[in-house]
Amino acid sequence: MKRLITLIAGILCLIQAHAKDQRPNILWIFTDDHSFQTLGAYGDPRFEGIDITPNLDKMAEDGMRFDRCYVGNSICSPSRATLLTGKHSHKNGKYTNEDRFDHNQPQFQKLLSANGYQTVMIGKIHIGGQFQGFDYWEVLSGQGQYNDPFFLTAGGKRIDRKGYTTDIITEQSIDWLKNRRDPNKPFMLMVHHKAPHGNWQPAPRHMDLYQDFDFELPDNFWDDYSNRATAARDQDLSIEKSMPMIGHLKVTENCPPDADFSRVFKEELYTRRNEYYKEHRPTGKDLVAWKYQLYLKDYLRCVKSVDEGIGELRDTLEALGLDENTVVMYSSDQGFYMGEHGWFDKRFMYEESFRTPLLVDWPGVVKPGSVNTDLAQNIDFAPTFLDIAGLPVPEDMQGVSLVPLLEGETPKDWRGSLYYHYYEYPGWHSVKRHEGAFDKRFKLIRYYGKDVENGEEWEFFDLERDPSEMKSEYSNPEYAGEVARMKKELGNLREFYDVPDEALPQDHEWIKAGQQPKKKSAKKQ
Repeated sequence: MKRLITLIAGILCLIQAHAKDQRPNILWIFTDDHSFQTLGAYGDPRFEGIDITPNLDKMAEDGMRFDRCYVGNSICSPSRATLLTGKHSHKNGKYTNEDRFDHNQPQFQKLLSANGYQTVMIGKIHIGGQFQGFDYWEVLSGQGQYNDPFFLTAGGKRIDRKGYTTDIITEQSIDWLKNRRDPNKPFMLMVHHKAPHGNWQPAPRHMDLYQDFDFELPDNFWDDYSNRATAARDQDLSIEKSMPMIGHLKVTENCPPDADFSRVFKEELYTRRNEYYKEHRPTGKDLVAWKYQLYLKDYLRCVKSVDEGIGELRDTLEALGLDENTVVMYSSDQGFYMGEHGWFDKRFMYEESFRTPLLVDWPGVVKPGSVNTDLAQNIDFAPTFLDIAGLPVPEDMQGVSLVPLLEGETPKDWRGSLYYHYYEYPGWHSVKRHEGAFDKRFKLIRYYGKDVENGEEWEFFDLERDPSEMKSEYSNPEYAGEVARMKKELGNLREFYDVPDEALPQDHEWIKAGQQPKKKSAKKQ
C-alpha cells in the first residue's frame, strides 16, 4: 500500500509539473510620444465627431482609463529605463537619451523569466546594448525607420524587413502569439511602436485621412510666455520657429530632399503640399497655422496605424482563446504637445508632456468603462507587472503596484503627490533642467543650473483655476501658504526617493563628454 501511495504521489507531482500555468498573460503595448489628447477616449474637443482611435476607445470601454498617469522624466530613453526598472532616473542611471543603460541592474522581466513567464519584446525601446531577461527580443536600432526598417536581436544579429514599421511590429507580435508561444506558460509580450514619433510618416493607406478637416487651434496656441519663468520663453519647441519644414513636414522650400526622405517625397500627399506651398507661400501666422495642420494630420495618421494594430492584436487573442486570461495594457513613454503653447515635442513638467495615457483591460478584474483619478506614475509599471504575475515587488523598486486600483480599491496610504526631474540640458530643444512636485491641483517647478537667471527660478500653478498653466502664481501673496507647503512637499519627495543633492554625478558620461559643464550641486529643498 505504501508503495502504491508513493507511486500515486509521484504521478500527481508529474502531472502538476506539466500542467498549464494559469497565471495571467500580459500584453503591454507601448507607443512613442503619443499624447493623451489624441486618444479619443480622453475627449479632446478638437476631435469631437472624428473616430481617431476606435480600437483604443473600445479598450477604454472594456477596461479602465487612467486620467492622472504621469512620467518622472519626460524624454524617451529615460522613460523606457524607468519602465524596465521601476526606478527614477537618478536610481537607474539613465538621465538622458545619450548616456548608456546598465543592463546588469535588476529589471522586472528578469524576475518574470526566472519565475516561469515567457518574456518577449518586439519594436522600439531606444536603449542600446544587449537586453537581459527576455526569451526573445527584436528591436529597432535607435529611433528606427518608418519604412523598410531593420531590427537587432540577441548577439547583434540584424534582420531587415520590408514594409511599414507599425504594421511589421504588429505582424511580428501576432506571429509570436500564433506560432512561437509555449501554450503551457504565461507570457509577457511587449509590443513597442515607433509611431507616432517624428518625423510622422504615415502608412500609404492613410495618406489622405483628415484631408477635409481643419482642426481648431488650441486656445493657448499663440502663447507669449509671459507670467512664467524664462525657460518657457527660451525653449526650442516652437512650431513657428523650431519645426523644420523639410525634416518634419516634408516641405522642401526649394531645397533638394535628403536621401532619407527620397521615398517619402514621392508620395502624392507630399507632392500636393509642396505644390500648395510653392503657389501660395503663406507667411506669418498663416504659415504657422498651416504648419500646425500638416503636423497634426500627419501625427494622427501615424496613430491610426497603431490603433488598427491594437485591434488586430486583440482579435488575435480572442481567436486563440487567450482574451479572458490576458491583461492588455496601453501607454506611451510620455505625453506630447499638440500645439498647446505653440509647441510640439515634450520635456517640460507642464501637463501635456508630463501626463501620459494609460488604459488597462483585465477581464474579470477591471470594471468595464471605469475611470481612475489617483496619481499613477511610470515607476509603477514594473511593480504592477510583477504583482499581476503573483510575484513580490523588490524593495528597491520606487514604484508601487497599480493592481489595487485596477481592482477598484484605492489604498488609504496611496500617494498624494508626484516627483519629476528633467536633466537633458544643454540638449535638443533647449529645455532647461528642472524638478518639481505635483499634488493633483498644485504644481511647483524649480528650474536650475546653466542659463537660468540667478541659477534658480520657480513656477507655481493652480490647475483648478488655470488648467492650461498660463500664469505662474509663485509671487502671488494669495498663494504664499500653498507655495511653502509645496516646497516642503518637494523636499519630502526628494528625501523619500533618495534624490542626490548633485543633479548629475560629476563622473557621469554626459558631463565627461563635454556636453554638460560641471556645476555646483543643486540646492536641496
